[in-house]
Amino acid sequence: MSDAPSIVAVGAAAIDEWYAVSNLPEPDGGAFASEVTSAFGGVGANVAVALDGLDRDVGLVSRVGDDEYGRRAREYLAATGVDASRVRVGDDPSTRSLILSAPDGERAIVTTGDSFRELRLDPADREAIAAAAVVFLTGYTPDAVSRDVLDVVESTPDPPALVFDLSGPVEELVGRGTEPDTVRRLLHRADLFVAGDVAAAAYFGGEAAAVDRIAAAQRARVDAADGVRGAGDPADDWPRAVLTHGADGMTVVADGDVRRFDAFDVDVVDATGAGDAFVAGLIDRWVAGEGEGNAATAGNGPLADGVRFAAAVAAINCTERFAQGGLPTREEVERFIAARE
Repeated sequence: MSDAPSIVAVGAAAIDEWYAVSNLPEPDGGAFASEVTSAFGGVGANVAVALDGLDRDVGLVSRVGDDEYGRRAREYLAATGVDASRVRVGDDPSTRSLILSAPDGERAIVTTGDSFRELRLDPADREAIAAAAVVFLTGYTPDAVSRDVLDVVESTPDPPALVFDLSGPVEELVGRGTEPDTVRRLLHRADLFVAGDVAAAAYFGGEAAAVDRIAAAQRARVDAADGVRGAGDPADDWPRAVLTHGADGMTVVADGDVRRFDAFDVDVVDATGAGDAFVAGLIDRWVAGEGEGNAATAGNGPLADGVRFAAAVAAINCTERFAQGGLPTREEVERFIAARE
């Protein structure tokens, strides 16, 4: 498929109903919203729009409802360069999120609507994924779709690089997103595996356990690849994983080593979408390669430079409101980094 995007994101395109609250309420507590508004979001759309802003050729596979929320989501996408030809419209209520955003930029999110949960891949979706250089999956992707993407990747002679963001805690994903058994398959197959603190604690039991299991999965994959290539061949195709810790930085498990990196210090206005922006930056620098349609290995480019670039994308996005409000261009990221060297 010559017209297929070089990067395909599979994830929700949603409307975020955004409440600027005095505080994030404790159980049985309350808060006051000084402003109520809405904006475009959804993990899949956030990653796709961020990559589009970095001048990547990206398409989105998603599903919205035939309602006002779905119409607005499609209008937002149409104003970007993202290929939205694989965003279908169904009869279910559109997926949307209620976001409580506190003055310090921290937030709580409640999601509803069945439109994305009912997504299933059709033959054209599978062909686009097989033809892509990179495919991105979020943990909120329905389990049947995640398994379908894995099957496409594993059956394609020249498969796309696979990027998976665990996104949410296991108990939140059950019945809605990717199931634990499928997450395990993705852990062993993904070229880039990402998890935030909450998701890692829920699935692995904590950061130390996450590092151990991820490292074991990476070693098993490299050992298997060496067995296919033959003894003595270099293990030059290590997968990579990142555990994100918000303002406390990130832990990278890659190339047989574990390293900790700092986040950039900025005045946070809204942390919504920061993790998605970070993943988009990693895809750009570690996975997508130097040119459009060029499938690179995860080892492309220095490790630290890739983390620094992705962290800058996330930091800049946090300085504006909403999940996509501050997404930068490549030139803006480079200026931001240069000013801090």
